[in-house]
Amino acid sequence: MSYEVTAGLPKRDAINGLGDMAQSTTVFDARDKQAFTIFKEQRIELPLEKMSPNLIKAVISVEDQRFYQHSGVDAIRTAGAVVRNLETGRRSEGGSTITQQLARQSFLTRDKTYRRKLKEIVLATYIEGEYSKNEILQMYLNKVYLGDGLYGVEAAARGYLGKSASDLTVDEAALLAGLIQSPSAYAPTVNLERALTRRAIVLQTMVSSGAIDAPTAERAKKMPVKLVNGLEINESSGQYFKEAVRRELVDRFGWPRVSQGGLRVFTTLDIDLQRSAEALVEKNLKDIEGRRGFTHTPRAKLPRVKEGETPDYLQGALISMDPTNGYVLALVGGRDFTESRFNRPLQAKRQSGSAFKPFVYAAALEAGYTPATLITRLNDPLLVNEEEWLPEDEHSTADSMTLRAALRTSSNRAAVQLLNTVGIAKAVSAAEKMNVGTPPSVPSLALGASEVTLSALTAAYGAFANGGIVRKPVLIRRVEDSDGTVLYNEPGKADRAVSESTAFLMASMLADVINAGTAYRARESGFTLPAAGKTGTTNDYVDAWFVGFTAKLVTGVWIGFDQPKTIIRNGYAGEIAVPLWAGFMKVATKGDKPEWLARPANVIGTNVCRISGKLPAGGCDNVEVVNRDGFLEKRSMIYTEYFVKGTQPTELCPLHDGRGFLDALAGVFGKDSGPPPMPVDATGLPVPPSPPNSAGTAGAPAPPGAAEAEPAPKKRGFWSRVFGGGRDKKDEDRKKDEPKKKSGG
Repeated sequence: MSYEVTAGLPKRDAINGLGDMAQSTTVFDARDKQAFTIFKEQRIELPLEKMSPNLIKAVISVEDQRFYQHSGVDAIRTAGAVVRNLETGRRSEGGSTITQQLARQSFLTRDKTYRRKLKEIVLATYIEGEYSKNEILQMYLNKVYLGDGLYGVEAAARGYLGKSASDLTVDEAALLAGLIQSPSAYAPTVNLERALTRRAIVLQTMVSSGAIDAPTAERAKKMPVKLVNGLEINESSGQYFKEAVRRELVDRFGWPRVSQGGLRVFTTLDIDLQRSAEALVEKNLKDIEGRRGFTHTPRAKLPRVKEGETPDYLQGALISMDPTNGYVLALVGGRDFTESRFNRPLQAKRQSGSAFKPFVYAAALEAGYTPATLITRLNDPLLVNEEEWLPEDEHSTADSMTLRAALRTSSNRAAVQLLNTVGIAKAVSAAEKMNVGTPPSVPSLALGASEVTLSALTAAYGAFANGGIVRKPVLIRRVEDSDGTVLYNEPGKADRAVSESTAFLMASMLADVINAGTAYRARESGFTLPAAGKTGTTNDYVDAWFVGFTAKLVTGVWIGFDQPKTIIRNGYAGEIAVPLWAGFMKVATKGDKPEWLARPANVIGTNVCRISGKLPAGGCDNVEVVNRDGFLEKRSMIYTEYFVKGTQPTELCPLHDGRGFLDALAGVFGKDSGPPPMPVDATGLPVPPSPPNSAGTAGAPAPPGAAEAEPAPKKRGFWSRVFGGGRDKKDEDRKKDEPKKKSGG
C-alpha cells in the first residue's frame, strides 16, 4: 500500500521547482504599448508582500484558517470532513489545506479517490519541508485558477476588477477568494448573483476567524460589483502580425518558453496604421467586387469558410516598412484571419509581372548604362529555343526608347531587349543581391516569370530608397525575460544590393511611373508626396501588384485569388492595386514633409533630349508632335537627366538640328525642313523614330531623318492652312482611331 501511494510522486528536484509556473508572454507595439498576449495560462506573478492584506485574510479564512499552525495537513479539519462524508455517504467535502491544494494543482489529478488524497497528504508534507509558509502561500495565490482563463490572484484582479491584487478592498478580496472553491460556478462574469452569495459566505468566515469585525462585513456585503476587464486587449486587428511574431518566437525560443515563460516582446507594429491598413484592404476589395465585369461571387455572398478549406474569394495583402531599418509597421495577410491563417505577404509566392522589371534596369545601370541610354530594335524578335519570340506590348509601338521612357511606360519589348543586351546572368545576380530569390535564366524573367513573396519584393524596393542597402523585414526589435534581461536584440543586418548612385537613378526613373506612367492613378487618388514605384500585372490579369516608396516608407500591395484566376477583365494593376496603395500611403504619411532622396555626390544633372538621350541641339526645344487628338503642337524635348559622373552624353542630338531664318521662312510656305512631326504615345510623350540599320544594342544613336515608328500627317504649308478649309478626312479618321490611355504594367 505504501508503494502504491508513493509510486509516481514527483522527485525532489520537481518539488524544488514548484515556484516555476507558466506566465503570459506580452507583445508590445512600436510605442512600447501592450498589443497582444501569448499564453498557455494567463498569469501575472506578484510577490506576497505586494498582495492586499485583505486578500490574504480572505483566502486563509475561507480555505485554511489554521494554515500557519499545521505542517501541511490539518488533522482537525480532515477528521471533520471524514465524518461529514460518512454521514452523507459520499465525498462531499475534502478538507484540503492550502498546501494540499498546491500539491494537487501542481502534480496530481482532481480525481476524488482516497488514493489520490493520500498522495496529496504525502506531497504536502514534502512541500512543507522544502518551503516556508509565506513561500507556499505566495505560490498558491499565484498558481490558483480563478475562472475565465485567469490564473493567480493578480490576473484575476485585473481581469475581473481592472485593478492590481495589491489594491483590493475587503469586498473585492472576498469576491475573489470565493472563486477558489468553484471558479466556473462563482465567476461574476458567469453568474453575478451566485458570486455575491458566495462573497457573503466568505465575509462571514472572515468574521468568525477574527479577520474583520461584523460591521465591516455588513458594509462589504452591500458594496456593488463593478466588473472591469483590465486585461482585455482589442486583438481584432493585427492577427496576421501577431501570428508571424509567434512563429518567429517559437523558432527562436521554443513553444514552452513562449507560452509559459513570461517573455516581453517589443515589436515594430504601428497598431493605428495596422487598423487603417486592414480597413482599406477590405474597402478596396469590396469596390473591385462591385465593379461591372467582376464575374466571381463576392465574399459577402459566400458562406463562412470551414476549417481546413481554402477561401475562394478575392484576397488582398499589404506590407509597409521603414526602408532604413526594415521595421514592418503594418502587415495585412488576408481578409479574415479566422477563416485563413495563410499569411500572404510572407508565405505566398506569385509571379510578379512587370514589378520585377526594376531589377533588370538596376542591373543595366550597374553595368554602365544610363537612364538616357537608348534601347533599340524593339520590334526585332528574339530567338528562344530556336523560335522567334516578341512579347506583347500594350503600352507603346516605338522601335526605340530610353531606359527612363521604357520603365515609365512598362514596355515589355524594351525590358526583354535590355535583358538581352545586359545579359541574363547579370540580371539574375541583381535579383539575388536584392534578396528576391534566383529567377530562371530565361528571357521571360524580365517580365516577372519567377515567383516572389510580397515581403521580399517590398524590401527589395526599399533598397532604392535606402541608398542601395537592402534590409530584411523586421517584426521584433527586442525580447526580454520577465526580469528584464535582454534575450534578443535585432541585429540590424544589412546588405548592399546596388551602388548608391544606381539606387538614386532607379528612384528617379520609378518616380516617373507615378507622375506620368502606369501608376498615374496614385496622383488621381490625391497622393501628392514625392514617391516612386512600379506596377505589375501578370498574364490573364491573375495578379495585381504595386510597390512604391517615399523617402521614409516603402509599401507593397497585392490583389488576387489564392487559386490563381482572372481578377477582372482588363484588370491592370494601375487600376486595381494602385488606388489601395495610394489610400494607405495618404494615411501613413499624413503630416510628412515633401522630401525626396538626397542626390549622391557622384551624380550630376545634365540637360538632354528626351528622344535621343543626347545633348540638346538647336531644335530640341521646339519639336513638332501630333498629339492624341491628332493635332500638331510644339513641345520642348529638353529635360534634366541624372548621370554618374563620366557617363553623361557628349554628342549633340542628331534628330533636332537647329534651323536658320531662311529654312524657317521656307517652312511657312510649305517646304519640308527637317524630320516630320512625331506622334505621341498613350502617355502623351513623343514616339521616337526607329533607327535603321541599328546594331541592336542599347545606346545606339537614332540618326536624323530616320523613319517614324508610326505614320504621322504631313505638315501643311501656310497657303494650305489659309485655303484648305480645315483638316482632311484622313486626319479626322486618325483622331477617331487614336487609342485611349491605358494603365497597367
